[in-house]
Amino acid sequence: MNITTEQIFTEARSQNGFLDAPVPDAMLRSLYDLMKWGPTSVNCQPARVVFVRSEAEKARLVECVSPANQPKVRSAPVTAIIGMDMAFHEQLPRLVPHVDARSWFAGNAPMIEATAFRNSSMQAAYLIIAARALGLDCGPMSGFDADQVDAQFWPGTQVRTNVLCTLGKGDPSKVHPRLPRLAFDEVCRLA
Repeated sequence: MNITTEQIFTEARSQNGFLDAPVPDAMLRSLYDLMKWGPTSVNCQPARVVFVRSEAEKARLVECVSPANQPKVRSAPVTAIIGMDMAFHEQLPRLVPHVDARSWFAGNAPMIEATAFRNSSMQAAYLIIAARALGLDCGPMSGFDADQVDAQFWPGTQVRTNVLCTLGKGDPSKVHPRLPRLAFDEVCRLA
């Protein structure tokens, strides 16, 4: 596989519409198998993913997103709902067996919340990078009712929705002109 920085970053675009081309289950499994290797603090891996593909499930999800995002979800072959497991620390004895990391989180709701949000956000970014490396286009979005998504897709669990990301082959006619980015000196400081 010859993956370029252009494919992942400089030429890749956020998608607003998708071509009618399915994303095979094997590709979604490959996507996760790449995503899972991205580092998280104390190997906590709090992200949980629902890959919404069927028309019935898309219809449920469309009801949870803003009007501007509804056509994106409808046209995408897949929308990934990336959630954060608020009980991620229960997996730590298996994920980091050399230290009692579970005890650092048990009963500490603010630390659980901050760690789950920060690390599942990083894992969502890894999902985007993995998808682009596999030749998929992405449309990350935050215009949705998280409580409604939780009720529809994570009922009876301790998982809460963090971000959505449409996946598939992007429709070039739906891409907006490239928007500017901030320069190094506007964002970075060498200390």
